[in-house]
Amino acid sequence: MARAPSPRLDFRSDTRTVPDARMRAAMAGAEVGDDVYGDDPTVALLEETVAGLLGTEAALLTPTSTMANLLAPLAALARSGPPGTPRAPCPPGTPGSPAPRLITGADTHMAFLESDGLRRFGGVEPVPVEQRPDGLPDLDALAALLAAGAGAPTVVCLENTSMMRSGNALDAAATGAVAALAHRYGAHFHLDGARLAHAAVALGVPPAQLAEPADSVAFSVSKGLGAPVGALLCGSRAYVDRARELRTWLGGSLHQAGVVAAPALVALGRLPDLAADHATAVALAAGLASVPGAVLMRPPRPTNIVMARLRGLAPDACAERLAGHGVRVLPLPNGYVRFVVHRAHDMIGVREAVGALAAVAATVPAARPTTDGDLPDGNSP
Repeated sequence: MARAPSPRLDFRSDTRTVPDARMRAAMAGAEVGDDVYGDDPTVALLEETVAGLLGTEAALLTPTSTMANLLAPLAALARSGPPGTPRAPCPPGTPGSPAPRLITGADTHMAFLESDGLRRFGGVEPVPVEQRPDGLPDLDALAALLAAGAGAPTVVCLENTSMMRSGNALDAAATGAVAALAHRYGAHFHLDGARLAHAAVALGVPPAQLAEPADSVAFSVSKGLGAPVGALLCGSRAYVDRARELRTWLGGSLHQAGVVAAPALVALGRLPDLAADHATAVALAAGLASVPGAVLMRPPRPTNIVMARLRGLAPDACAERLAGHGVRVLPLPNGYVRFVVHRAHDMIGVREAVGALAAVAATVPAARPTTDGDLPDGNSP
């Protein structure tokens, strides 16, 4: 039987955390009902709490952020039939009607990991837009796409933090600029805030400030915050009501879901603790940068993600060799391997990870240390 690697040296994702004793106790003692019937009090409390945290009217618990991001455009593009008929997403290929579009950064999670689901289950066509080095969509390129698709139902998505930009946190001004452009063309603006809590802590602002310009927000409680499962889709009450109906169609309805909501409520109480993860990530980045031949991506506003590569070694090979030293990382198509810091990590683990990369580097032809891949300072337009 396969055993999970030690979380202390598993840097593949901040979903690799395991529920601690307090979370397990909350699960065991959770008051439950049936969320399909709307009477699970712990789920209701979680949804109310997250809606308040993000400054929205309502929130909907979903099993995953991927489902939240799938529901987001479907609920935005939903249309009503004759009285008494259920709402349905605008179907592609309707005579005289262009297919609905979702414009998102070419390197975002929705673009390269969720696009097939959007096409297959939602009839939504993902349209990639060029991103700046800090992760913000290029505003001129975004405006051109919006103008070219005038008349097509459109959702514009922004990811914060920007995972492929080493977890860079985008500030409220950057978010507001994208939202204003989307709204100018009549588009729905969705914020993929799977790690929005990290952005808020890094920037020293309330999460609601970053979410304020958005029409909808996806917010994960299992990335970084450490709950075992779950995400929430937030927006207006009418929007969340549509999403709730669509969640049923997608098979995402949950019954005694209070046992899932209870540890998520514990996780929300630990939001300030993310600052410790950021400090650990800073120490990890400094240690990895000292390894000969290592190249680090340097985001303007770092959070809990560190991206590194070794000159002369492909990311898959680097990840495989690090695993031989007990350190697990995720190889990415941008040529880097990803270290994601979470609450199971400490300075002992950081030193072991740095030592592992140094051992791997010793097997690669020598190269000068460098920090190319730095990103420009600031991320406001």
